[in-house]
Amino acid sequence: MTTPPYPSYPEDLERPGLVRTGRSTFVRPIRPEDADRLVRFVGTLSRATLAYRSLGPVVRARDDVIRRGAHVDYLNELALVALAGDEIAGLVRYVRDPEEPEHAEVTFTIRDDHQSEGFGRLLLEHIAAAARARGIRVLEADVLADNARMINVFLGSGYRIEAGPPGQIIHFEIAVDPQAQAVARAERREQTAVRRSLKPLLEPRSVAVIGANRDPLTIGHEIVANLLRGGFAGSVFPVNPRAGQIAGARAYASVRDLPEPPDLALVAVRAEAVPGVVRECAEVGVKAVVVVSTGFGETGAEGRAGELELARFARASGMRLVGPNCMGVVNTTPAARLAATFSPALPTPGRVAMSSQSGPLGLAVLDFARRLRLGFSGFVSVGHAVDVSTDELLQWWEEDPGTSVILLHVETFGDPRRFARVARRIAPRKPIVAVHPGHADSAVSSLFAQSGVIRTRSLQELFDVALLLAHQPPPPGNRVAVITNAGGPAALTVGACAASGLCVPALGERTRQALRPALAPHADVSNPIDLTPTATAAHYRQALDAALADDGIDAAVVLFMPPLADKPDEVASAILDAAAARPDKPVLASFLGGAGVADLLHRGDLVVPTYTFPEAAATSLGHAAAYQTWRSTPAGVVPDLSGVDADRARSLIASCAPGPVPATVAADLLASYGIAVHDSEPGPGPDAFLTVRADPVFGPVVAFGLTGDYADLMADVAHRVTPLSDRDAREMVRSLRATPLLDGRTGGPGVDLAALEETVLRISAMVEDHPEIEALELRPVRLLPPGDGVTVAHATIQLADNTAAGGS
Repeated sequence: MTTPPYPSYPEDLERPGLVRTGRSTFVRPIRPEDADRLVRFVGTLSRATLAYRSLGPVVRARDDVIRRGAHVDYLNELALVALAGDEIAGLVRYVRDPEEPEHAEVTFTIRDDHQSEGFGRLLLEHIAAAARARGIRVLEADVLADNARMINVFLGSGYRIEAGPPGQIIHFEIAVDPQAQAVARAERREQTAVRRSLKPLLEPRSVAVIGANRDPLTIGHEIVANLLRGGFAGSVFPVNPRAGQIAGARAYASVRDLPEPPDLALVAVRAEAVPGVVRECAEVGVKAVVVVSTGFGETGAEGRAGELELARFARASGMRLVGPNCMGVVNTTPAARLAATFSPALPTPGRVAMSSQSGPLGLAVLDFARRLRLGFSGFVSVGHAVDVSTDELLQWWEEDPGTSVILLHVETFGDPRRFARVARRIAPRKPIVAVHPGHADSAVSSLFAQSGVIRTRSLQELFDVALLLAHQPPPPGNRVAVITNAGGPAALTVGACAASGLCVPALGERTRQALRPALAPHADVSNPIDLTPTATAAHYRQALDAALADDGIDAAVVLFMPPLADKPDEVASAILDAAAARPDKPVLASFLGGAGVADLLHRGDLVVPTYTFPEAAATSLGHAAAYQTWRSTPAGVVPDLSGVDADRARSLIASCAPGPVPATVAADLLASYGIAVHDSEPGPGPDAFLTVRADPVFGPVVAFGLTGDYADLMADVAHRVTPLSDRDAREMVRSLRATPLLDGRTGGPGVDLAALEETVLRISAMVEDHPEIEALELRPVRLLPPGDGVTVAHATIQLADNTAAGGS
C-alpha cells in the first residue's frame, strides 16, 4: 500500500480532551522542541512504570536517546502527548510495521501521579483515529500480564480486540475501525467526563471575581452584586488590589491572596491582562474560568489566535474556560443559586435552559424571558466558545432533573458531528429548540433535522416555541380545534395552521351534538368553533371541553377578542379549568388586545401559553407537532450493508493521485460498495442525482434531487449529513416536494424507493469509510419500477489532497 507524505506537524491532531475524572487536558502531536520536556517526563516515572513500559528489568535510557523520541515523521511514527500544565501527563506512540504497513506497534506511558484518571483510554481514542486516517487498521501492543490498568484500557475500549494466550507478556491486536460498541463506550466516557468537568462551572462551592469594581453599574461590580443578591451559598471573593470591600464583600489584592482556591473565577479585566490572570488562576488551582472581557476574536486574526492560545493553556492546566466576550453563567436550581453574570435582569426559576453564543444578545434574552414569565433552570453565555461548547452544555442539562426544554442560540459549530450525536440522544426525552442565523444553510437545516432539533427562524419564534413546550405537552397529532368569538382572527389562525403543517378538521358528529344545546343560539359548531361576541366564559369552557374530548382533535387554539373589560379573567379561568381536565392535549391561547393576559393564564404549575397574535400560536404548535412526529418515529440505525469490500476500495484509492479519479476506477470503487455503473434506458419516471460534497464544517453532505427543472428552478433538493441511518435515507428520499412523482400518487407505477434508499446508504458508508473522497456525483441515476432497483449511468469521484492538511 502506498501512502502520501505528511507535513512536519499536523495541527489537525491538536484536540482538547477530558479524562474520566473530569480533568481537562490538551492532546497534541509531539514536537522537536518537546525534547527537554520528554526528558523531564521520563525522569518522573517510577521504576514500576518504567518496567511496564520496557516489559522487563528497568534500564534508564540516556537523555540523548530520550530526546530523539521527540522527532517523528507523523506518518510512519507518531506520538501524541496529553499535557498537564506545561508538562507531559501521558504519551502514546505508534510505529508502523514496514512489512505490514496496515499494522503498527503502539505503546502507552502515563505519569505515575496521573494513573487511574483515564489518560490511557483518552489517548487510545486519539491514536486510533489518527492511525485510521493514516491507513493503519491494526494497532499491536505487548503488555505484562500484571499490568492490569493497561489491560483494562484495551478490554474496556469497545474496539475489536484479539489477545494472545495468557503468559508473562500478553500480545494485543486492536482493530481501529470504529465499532458500534467502541463508539458507545466512548460516548459514555465522554458524558461522564464532561459532567464532572462542568460541575465547578455550574455548581461551584466558591467564586472569585477578578476585576471587581467599587463603582455600581460597572461589570465587575454587578457580577459581585448579582452573586450576593442571587443567594449563592458559597464564598464570594472580589479581587481588586485597590479596594477593601466591594458590594459588602471583603476584597482581595490578587487571586493568590484568597483564603482558598475558588472553584470558579470570573475575569473582567482588560484583554491584554487576561492571559496573566488566567495563568495565576491555574497556579492556585482554579477549576473553571469565565472570561467576560472583550478584545479577542471579534478584533481580527490576532485576537482569534490569542483566545485559542488561552483555551489551549486552560485545557493543559486542567481548567475549563467559558468565553471570552460572554456575559456569564446562571443556575437557578436550589442546590446552586448561581447568578455569575452582570445582567441587570436575572431569570426567574423555571424548567428551560439556554446556551447563547452572543454576549450582548444574552442581556436582551434574559430581559425578554422575564417579561414573558418564562422561567430558566440555567443560562450560559458561551461567547466565542473556544473551550466549553454547546454540545457539552447539552450533556449537562441532559441529566439535570430541573431542565425539561433546552434552547440554543448557535452561530458556529465546534464539532458538528459530536453535536448531532449528542442532540440525537437527548431530543427524544427533552426538546431542543435552536435559532441559527443562516436561514438558507442546507447543511445546518439537515443537521438539525437529523438530530431532532427544532429549528426556528427568529429569537421571537424560539421563545414562542419554548413557551409552549415548557408548559404543555407536544400534541399527539396535527389536528387542531380553533375556538373563537371573532371570525376574522379565526380565519388567520386556520391559514397559519395550514402553513405550519397542521390541519383544522371537521368535528365529530358526537362533538357537534354536544355543542349545539350548550352554546349561544347563533354559535357555529363547525371547526373553527365561532362562539360569537356574546359568548360567556361558560361557553368557552363547554366548547373547549367538547373539543378536547373529540378523538379527532389533538390540540386546541383558543382566541378571545375581549368586548368587555371584565371578561378576560373569567374566560382565562375557564380555559385553565378545561386544560387541567385534559393534560394530554395542549391548549394555546391568543387574547387579542388583552393587556396582562399572560398573568391570568397562570395557576400554580398550570400555564396555558398565550400569544399576542394567533399566527404565533399556530407556528409554535406546528413545530411541536413535527417534533412529536420525529420523536414517535422509531430511531434509525446505520445498517451493515452486504456486498461491501472496503479493502478493495482502500486499495483503489491508494493507487490514485489527488484530483479526479479515472472513470473506470470510479466505477470499480462504487462496485466495491455494491453500486453498479452502466448506462441504461430511463425508467418510467424522472431521472435523479446523488452528490456528495465535503463541507469544511460539517464534513460530507449528501444531496438528492430530480434532474431538470425540479432542482434547477424549484430548488427541490434534499440534504443530509453523513453518516446516514436508514431513517435518514428514508426521510431524505421522501422529503422532496416532487415525491408524488416517485411513490405512484400521480397515477404511474412509481419507482423502487427501497433500492434508492439503499443506494443513498451505500454512498454514505463509502464516504465515511474513505474520508479521502472529497466529491462524488452520480448523474443520472435511473429510477426504475418497484422491484427493478436503480442504475447509475455516470459517476465522477474526486480525491482530496490530504498532504496540505495533515491527513485526516
